[in-house]
Amino acid sequence: MPTAVELKKALREAGLEIYLTRGEVVFLADRVRENLIMDAGTFVRAGAAMRVGFVVRAQRNDFPNEGEEHLFDRARTLGAAARGRGYVEILAEVRKVLDPGDGQRTLDTWCEVSFEKEVEGLDAAIAEARFALAIEKAASPTRGT
Repeated sequence: MPTAVELKKALREAGLEIYLTRGEVVFLADRVRENLIMDAGTFVRAGAAMRVGFVVRAQRNDFPNEGEEHLFDRARTLGAAARGRGYVEILAEVRKVLDPGDGQRTLDTWCEVSFEKEVEGLDAAIAEARFALAIEKAASPTRGT
């Protein structure tokens, strides 16, 4: 199986934009928003069992009257199409988004669900990374999720 360096090179050659690499995990740039900030909710893990994964979320600020379980349900709905391709839920966690100017102040709370799929070879990893990049990563009150 390829190393993180080899994986990163293959992903870049396939036209995918690298956000950052941490150890054996290569995070891909999901999208550029209006203010040019990139998200990195899609990743490929190098190693003996290469995996492609993504993280979806529902943000409390978007659904202020809903409890965490409903927010997790909204996030899981975003990843539903991936289950048919062999992705499995590996983690569900609450993440506090802190004010960068005041680490004691919470700006938002995200209910995140992570999905992963084991893949065989670089071609499969690239194909699954493209699929994962196309998944909407954040539930939106305007889209009904």
